[in-house]
Amino acid sequence: MTDKPHADGPAHGLERMAFFSDAVFAIAITLLVIEIHVPHIEPPYTDLAFLEALNKLIPNFIGFFVSFFAISMFWIGHHRAFDCARHWSPSLFAPNLLLLCAIAAMPFFTAFSSDYFGHRVPTAFYCGWMVIISICNILVQRILTAPPVVGAHVPPEQRQMIRQRGLAALLGSLTAFVGCLFLPFLGQILLITIPIWRQLLTRIWPAG
Repeated sequence: MTDKPHADGPAHGLERMAFFSDAVFAIAITLLVIEIHVPHIEPPYTDLAFLEALNKLIPNFIGFFVSFFAISMFWIGHHRAFDCARHWSPSLFAPNLLLLCAIAAMPFFTAFSSDYFGHRVPTAFYCGWMVIISICNILVQRILTAPPVVGAHVPPEQRQMIRQRGLAALLGSLTAFVGCLFLPFLGQILLITIPIWRQLLTRIWPAG
């Protein structure tokens, strides 16, 4: 039996998948802060001792904020792509679950790279995992913004914009991954190239 999309959208299946996806994104973001543990401080409890302990946690907080906004951006893109969909298709199951699996693992890779900040292997694993998330994200976006899933009301410009943003996330993650192999401390910093890639793609691939 072949998989056929339902024509009477928005389908209940789309709503359930969107709600489930939102829950996974929310849990992953919450788990990020759980990985930041309160430091153990030996008495006497001096101001300097507390400040030194917090200073050691700076890489953890940097990792938290970077991953928080990274996951948030993927969630916004996920929400934007699902807003284009009007017809349910079982072909969404596997790509969306792969994306959620990758998102759910982000707290581990964030903690790993934060605890060993500036080292090549932890940073490469973090940036490499961002590449995997970006690929999964593109797969989901392609299904949601193409027939037969996409709604007839969605203009081509909107679908192209969503795909450009997904591709920019992949190119920015690849930039960070390659960069961290040579300069590990630049790994997460190079993720700021994502908006630059987005602008570049808009110029060479204008909507409309």
